[in-house]
Amino acid sequence: MKTTVSIIGGSGYGGGEALRLLLGHPQVEVRQVTSRSHAGEYVYQVHPNLRKRTHLRFSDPSLLEPVDVLFLAQPHGQSQRSIEQYARLAPKIVDLAADFRLRDAALYETWYGEKHAAPQWLDRFVYGLPELHRAEIAAASYVSGVGCNATAANLALLPLVRAGLIDRDAPVIIEVKVGSSESGAEGNAGSHHAERANVIRTFSAFGHRHTAEVIQEMGVTNVSLTMTAVDLVRGVLATAHALVKPGVANKDLWKAYRAAANENPFIRIVKEQRGIYRVPEPKIVAGSNYADIGFELDESAGHVVSMCAIDNLMKGAAGSAVQCMNLMMGWDETLGLEFSGLHPI
Repeated sequence: MKTTVSIIGGSGYGGGEALRLLLGHPQVEVRQVTSRSHAGEYVYQVHPNLRKRTHLRFSDPSLLEPVDVLFLAQPHGQSQRSIEQYARLAPKIVDLAADFRLRDAALYETWYGEKHAAPQWLDRFVYGLPELHRAEIAAASYVSGVGCNATAANLALLPLVRAGLIDRDAPVIIEVKVGSSESGAEGNAGSHHAERANVIRTFSAFGHRHTAEVIQEMGVTNVSLTMTAVDLVRGVLATAHALVKPGVANKDLWKAYRAAANENPFIRIVKEQRGIYRVPEPKIVAGSNYADIGFELDESAGHVVSMCAIDNLMKGAAGSAVQCMNLMMGWDETLGLEFSGLHPI
């Protein structure tokens, strides 16, 4: 028998991507997809790429039935107010939103500007990035979502931090370039096409909420994210600047990056001497769950630049969520996520 799953909040971009992946997953059966604003409508009327893939209609959230795994794809702030109810509907929950990413309620209040509605649940959730918490996710009943910008930043830093190559007392500066789908299906004034097309616009010099996830997961406190909107629909490119410890050379970086790629099925090293795509490029990973990482080192200055490109809706959201479900269920973590992306696109 297949594992039954449902999605709460399936009309947004993240929920739509989760549904697309789950419909093609060999081990699951999608039972319900909820949406208050689209209740009764066919799912493919909101997600037209799913025509002829499903005849499901959006359900009202009040009509949810018990399932094996429940995916929460609601706007930030909603899951924490109903988590007790959701836990009665499913023994395993994966939340795509920010509600349970941070372990500390005080830290949540600092970065999100309001008290957490269910602080007693924070330590019951495991941070849902398999590259950081694979064993914990496999044993977990509740897994949080990951911030797309934090995912790219964390994976850019992962080889350097794991190998102990950077000076943690020195500033870590991360420039994050993002596509328009990060604004969500509802969008805002700045995400309208007339305002979003043809731009390279910095909208947060520092203080972005996803910084908290980098501090928590990488253990670096002197870190800053600068957010810049670029003319893409999908994609995040994180470019991290740090100082390596004295004596660190290119061979040490190669060893660290190869270890990260060997240990994680969706991490690929992109560091080529020839060709067009010599460094990570979000366009190449669009629609896939891959994270492409690369680096450059100025040995004379000890300055390392580490890059990570992801699809914000996949590795930064729905793809990691399905990868977590695979681990929670004891399946191969790549199941249903094998799509390699398109080129050209």
